[in-house]
Amino acid sequence: MPANNALLNSDVLIKGCRIATGIHGSGTPLVLVHGTPAHSVIWQTLVPVFVDAGFRVHLYDLPGFGASERPLTADTSVASQVSFLLKLLEHWQLEKTHLFGHDIGGAISLRLAFDRPSLLQTLTLADIPSYDSWPSSTWKDMRDNYADYARIPATEHYRAMSRQLQMAVFNKHLMTEERLESYLAPLCGVVGQASFYQHQVAHYNACYTADFAEKLPQLRLPVQILWGAEDEWQPVEYGKRLQRDIVSSTLHIYQQAGHFLMEDVPLPVAAQLIDFVNQHNMR
Repeated sequence: MPANNALLNSDVLIKGCRIATGIHGSGTPLVLVHGTPAHSVIWQTLVPVFVDAGFRVHLYDLPGFGASERPLTADTSVASQVSFLLKLLEHWQLEKTHLFGHDIGGAISLRLAFDRPSLLQTLTLADIPSYDSWPSSTWKDMRDNYADYARIPATEHYRAMSRQLQMAVFNKHLMTEERLESYLAPLCGVVGQASFYQHQVAHYNACYTADFAEKLPQLRLPVQILWGAEDEWQPVEYGKRLQRDIVSSTLHIYQQAGHFLMEDVPLPVAAQLIDFVNQHNMR
């Protein structure tokens, strides 16, 4: 696993795939599900805050992402990731938990909520792909030609991914030097580059979210939606649409924040989640 990601402290074998996981703190269970192009390093500022607030934080790298196994044949689409998450909840013996999903981690979390709402106490979604919102224009060509991109020169891939990650934040200085390298490390190299296009980009497909308009109004779970006003990949209008479609959900929009809210405004995001969970926590 990446040497700079101290959040991961264990490995779990799920459906024959090794998944890098981490558990921190004690108290109220909270599961974090990251998105793309990212891995669990995106939670590094938030986890200590959650632990101090009395949470037992569970997190992991999605199969095919970060420090988890890059399976040659296993499906790593949004639909398949739901079954991996269900198995992880069983492994962690979490009969009821709070769930926080970012980007495709939010789409995965919603699909789990559709199928197994009894497992969730609350759901927090941040800047997620939904309806027909993805892939965004900057990713569509990569998705449509992912096999070709997997073979481009390493230096070209590195530059392309550096540009994309810079788009993920409003405060561009945040995604430089060591921070940028921590995101790039699993995406680059002989294994990382090919895996990124196979396990992530190839599955940027709105077929996994096309039924949201039908299913979202049926949700009766406490849901909050967090969004960066300057998100360059998922326009804030989609966050507003989600809020309209999910009964009794709330929407919080953060100014001067992009797609990676956890980088641009980590402490306000952490405070909002803590307040929301405490409001709905089982006594």
